[in-house]
Amino acid sequence: MTGFDDRVTNGISVLSAIVDSGTFAAAGDILNMSQSGVSRSIARLEARLGIRLLERTTRSVSLTDEGRRFYEQVMPLLAGLEEAAASAAQGAAAVRGRLRVNLDPYFSRLILGPRLGAFLESYPQLRLELITTDRLGDLVADGFDLAVRFGNPRPSTLVARKLLDTRMVTIAAPAYLKRYGHPKDPRELEKGHHVCIQFRDPESGRPYPWEFHKRRKKLVLETSGSLTVNDAGTLYSVCLAGHGMAQVMDLGVGPMIADGRLVEVFPDWPDERFPLYALHPSRHHVPAKTRAFLDFIVALLH
Repeated sequence: MTGFDDRVTNGISVLSAIVDSGTFAAAGDILNMSQSGVSRSIARLEARLGIRLLERTTRSVSLTDEGRRFYEQVMPLLAGLEEAAASAAQGAAAVRGRLRVNLDPYFSRLILGPRLGAFLESYPQLRLELITTDRLGDLVADGFDLAVRFGNPRPSTLVARKLLDTRMVTIAAPAYLKRYGHPKDPRELEKGHHVCIQFRDPESGRPYPWEFHKRRKKLVLETSGSLTVNDAGTLYSVCLAGHGMAQVMDLGVGPMIADGRLVEVFPDWPDERFPLYALHPSRHHVPAKTRAFLDFIVALLH
């Protein structure tokens, strides 16, 4: 015999039912098949193997010598397949195994990191691997189960779920505003009297433009400053030290504004938004470990 096809796999299941039940009719009842269907399945299996498996009389069914050898060899393999299938089905419902997540560094450091312990304690069988990077890359080729990224996703076959829109705010330290003055209108930033820290877009490689939105009104300004960064931690530390102004996401900066370490410079321009998305490879059969992590993130953000 060469190869392995459905005549073998289907026939083995039928053969097992006949041996267990003792007759073709009883096997048909177990498998919800007609007796003639059971007979045809055994005949196809015998033809595929080139041996006679069963001796049939009007009163009984028994294995031939060749049939017994085949049955004894194949049943442990069939049991292993059934066990593997059951384990896979259980794994789809159980939060366990390795979960590899591509994370935006800002989200990882300021939002997820401080709260992650509770999630890990809830799922002791899960091994979580978080990779913080400023670019998405190829989610599938790089072996990630999930990504959580800021910005509108590029067109792709990935499933994209918007988690939130966060407000963009312009901030400065009190020491900066004391030194340079508090501008009343965003257009003052184009006059060159203020230091604006630029943040590099990881996708384009260029600094993000400084935008201001108020209802239907939108300003895009040319700002000046000698410093460009690509790390949120550096941006905050330089801004907190009073070197310059920055545009950041309201998500995560709220406590620093509330306790006075930073000041929102233009609160009357409140309507610019920046999205956060979860991305994963398939909409069908999403593993329980992925669903659990997504549910945890959604709970953090609402």
